[in-house]
Amino acid sequence: MNNALTIAIKSSLLAGKAILDVYESDDFEVRLKSDNSPLTLADKKAHKIIFDCLTKTQYPILSEEGKNIPYNERKKWDEYWLVDPLDGTKEFIKRNGEFTVNIALIKSNTPVLGVIYVPVTKDLYFSENETGAFKAINVDSDSDLEQLKSLSFKLPFYTENEIFTVVGSRSHMNAETKKIISELKTEHGEVKFVSKGSSLKICMVAEGIADIYPRFGPTMEWDTAAGHAIALGAGCVVSQIDEITPLKYNKEDLLNPWFVIKR
Repeated sequence: MNNALTIAIKSSLLAGKAILDVYESDDFEVRLKSDNSPLTLADKKAHKIIFDCLTKTQYPILSEEGKNIPYNERKKWDEYWLVDPLDGTKEFIKRNGEFTVNIALIKSNTPVLGVIYVPVTKDLYFSENETGAFKAINVDSDSDLEQLKSLSFKLPFYTENEIFTVVGSRSHMNAETKKIISELKTEHGEVKFVSKGSSLKICMVAEGIADIYPRFGPTMEWDTAAGHAIALGAGCVVSQIDEITPLKYNKEDLLNPWFVIKR
């Protein structure tokens, strides 16, 4: 693994450990941000750990919990880290385990490296342009990163589903999503819908467990960047909902357009 990937993985594992420490306690310290989304003590601890690790590299950092960097400054960045220290804070508060640590390296407005760590299950997804996407299981901050790739599975490792599977958000089922499911039923016959939290939806498509993830709802660039890299590494198509226009990063407005990820 290259040095940037090793540092990103180590950062995600240390952040995941800190998140679990809070998750397993009663001290969530939940407050609302300006957009009414929740922020917990775990978000803040994970942000500090990742920031401290990534500042040792040559790349600047844009993080959900440190996002107020003027566009006039960041538009000059060709390469930078894009981080969501705790993706799925609502799932974290519900204690359903479906939350992740997301770290991506962006180059020329496209993710070229991605790491997603699932603290509860200890699943680790990672990808870099040169080698593709992988999944490792039972990984924690004490794991030997030198052996990690040799112990990992290359994605995708599910190549065909008996029933065409759509994955989506629990909280963003809307008319547009229902419409595309109806269209897919016409095309594929029986269709199964699976709901999942955080960037795990993208991981399911990258693994091959799901065939498509259409998103007709708000997401921010840090929500998708790491998963985007992993999906590309697994041979998936990532685009805006027209299935032609690519998703771009480091826009002045960090809100993503509607998009689709499919095998």
